[in-house]
Amino acid sequence: MATSNLTTKRVKTTEAAWVRWTLIGIALLFVFLFLVLPLAAVFTEALRKGAGAYLEALKEPDAWAAIRLTLITAAIAVPLNLVFGVAAAWCIAKYEFRGKAFLTTLVDLPFSVSPVVAGLIYVLVFGAQGWFGPWLAAHDIKIVFAIPGIVLATIFVTFPFIARELIPLMQAQGNEEEQAAIVLGASGWQTFWYVTLPNIKWGLIYGVILCNARAMGEFGAVSVVSGHIRGQTNTMPLHVEILYNEYQSVAAFAVASLLALLALVTLVIKSVVEWRHEREMKLAADAPPERPLQVKEAV
Repeated sequence: MATSNLTTKRVKTTEAAWVRWTLIGIALLFVFLFLVLPLAAVFTEALRKGAGAYLEALKEPDAWAAIRLTLITAAIAVPLNLVFGVAAAWCIAKYEFRGKAFLTTLVDLPFSVSPVVAGLIYVLVFGAQGWFGPWLAAHDIKIVFAIPGIVLATIFVTFPFIARELIPLMQAQGNEEEQAAIVLGASGWQTFWYVTLPNIKWGLIYGVILCNARAMGEFGAVSVVSGHIRGQTNTMPLHVEILYNEYQSVAAFAVASLLALLALVTLVIKSVVEWRHEREMKLAADAPPERPLQVKEAV
């Protein structure tokens, strides 16, 4: 007990009080300047002409079309990235094969390529003068300047988020539990459902939250492939830009405030997930392992 108290005392007295308070003050200042103040400005401008003007801006047909398209794009992109992220993380973390480093590089590619460049690539491939443009036009298939192009661009810029959350988690966990499940007679699907998925569920949820937030807020790649067609191919970020360029500041900030609300909801969900994960980790540290028994019963 004396050693524990001495260790705690040393940790508490490592830095002087003025150093701690200075660092805390700098952190709070940055949070206020770059997070709280911009959010307050968005909502202040959105409500500058009253709640009536705010609601009218959100009721406008083009705004509804942009909101609907944003939600549809996220609803398609996130599940597809969920499947890809789990598959890619499983391959990279659980297996050794030729081309593994190349696959890892491909997963990181959207982080290093500008979203605008990604959008231009899709225009080059699927545009009217692109590689597949004449064939698509002959078969009356629209990719660029239509919803499929927006979905493809969103998938490209968001697909690393889930995989990158899961890869280090799976690598740290190793293969021992999966091998034990297979020895007990579990099939591949049973091993994944009863062993792997419970181990990665919090990282998976966290990755899905980040992926969804980026999908709803993506601007660069979507701007290139959308064509900015009002009421058809404008997502919420693009609609905000158009309104602001037309000097409709109240309407622009009203839609922007909705994006900000979605971001705040995402932040709350992220915090809840982190809290649940930490709570579960504390409970698991005091509880005996039960997963092999569960796998055996499932088999």
